[in-house]
Amino acid sequence: MKINNYLSLAVILLVSSSSKASGIKDKPNVILIMADDMGYECLGSNCSLSYQTPNLDRLASQGIRFTHCISQPLCTPSRVKIMTGKYNYRNYEYFEYLNPNQKTFGNYMKEAGYSTCIAGKWQLNGIAHNLPGNDDIDRPHHFGFDEYCLWQLNKPKSEGERYANPLIIQNGKKLEGLENSYGPDIFSDFVCDFIDRNSDKPFFIYYPMVLVHDPFVPTPDSPEWADPSKRYEKNNRHFKEMVEYADKLVGKVESKLNEKGLLENTVLVFVGDNGTNVNIITKTKSGPIKGGKSFTIDAGVHVPLIASWPKFMKKGRVYEPLIEFSDFLPTLIEAAGTSKPAEGIDGISFLSVLKGGNGPTRETVFVHYDPQWYQASKNRNRFTQTIEYKLYRDNRFFKLADDPLELHPLTTISQEESKVRSELQEILNKAEKESPWIIERK
Repeated sequence: MKINNYLSLAVILLVSSSSKASGIKDKPNVILIMADDMGYECLGSNCSLSYQTPNLDRLASQGIRFTHCISQPLCTPSRVKIMTGKYNYRNYEYFEYLNPNQKTFGNYMKEAGYSTCIAGKWQLNGIAHNLPGNDDIDRPHHFGFDEYCLWQLNKPKSEGERYANPLIIQNGKKLEGLENSYGPDIFSDFVCDFIDRNSDKPFFIYYPMVLVHDPFVPTPDSPEWADPSKRYEKNNRHFKEMVEYADKLVGKVESKLNEKGLLENTVLVFVGDNGTNVNIITKTKSGPIKGGKSFTIDAGVHVPLIASWPKFMKKGRVYEPLIEFSDFLPTLIEAAGTSKPAEGIDGISFLSVLKGGNGPTRETVFVHYDPQWYQASKNRNRFTQTIEYKLYRDNRFFKLADDPLELHPLTTISQEESKVRSELQEILNKAEKESPWIIERK
């Protein structure tokens, strides 16, 4: 009798274990690629005439192209928001810093049974402010990443740049012998190797590219690369080459997924972290667009967003409703089979959109922007917007379609516009109640 009971228990445990393993295996892989300083206008699929982006354009034609994704205007504010799903007034403390008391999508994905890694730009230890633990090379592990390959983890860029002969820390060790290497190749190789080593289980890869941030310098596809002495010669014309190299690396990751037979059930997302550098003018089918990085105008926060998930998506879909950076964390962790966390997350999951549905549709976005970086601090503000209208906390109200540079605040508005303005004002009032705006910041 006891033997039969033991056998029954063993069968139950085996079935249970097999069921759990099968459930984990069926989860989608998730890869989030984020370009550095690439505004909406930089992709061919978004009507750019200046750059060739065939891989991203193909990804858009086979998946979803989002037309209204709103970021923060600057890198660290965007990274803190996208990694934690929270408005900046809740947890943004310093430029180049993410407080270790925060929980990121890396933590949530790891808890959901995923193998996790991050590769590319870190810049979150608080080096610039000499904050406690700024030399902590285990900080990525603390934020949920099993493995990492990073620039500017515990060393400032003054000690080593990100492109030619880069300074890279990989899983606790500084990489040596990179005199003839190109940083973006090191990071993309690491991502592809991670896919190779984890192809039999679900993985989450966060790939915050170092491209296409200045300095605008040659890539290995540039003629100047052949001469090591010219690899850090700055020229705005190299921006085009850098955009196209970033596109090439996205294609490299997609090819690796194809090679491993993983593309069908991989959520592959590409987004920019903020607008393009202000020194770059991009030709588009609608006319030239000057980069708006660090500014709250549309060119500073309107970024490209493309997603692919062949298992569910209809090809070539264009999604026009708003998406904001707080939405990424709840979306990714829901894809991993975990419900939205309760710890003050501001975002709305758009997983149903990635699966071919329509909702819930976001009618407004909210941005609290206090960069605490001296070059951008004059642009600090709060705003909320619909697709068509935008209201700042200083009461400026714009119709974006007619005034994308926000030069002419509306003074006379219709009854319908007055209703929209009142609704946007309520959002700003709520933020003010939760976190009063600091008028003066030292």
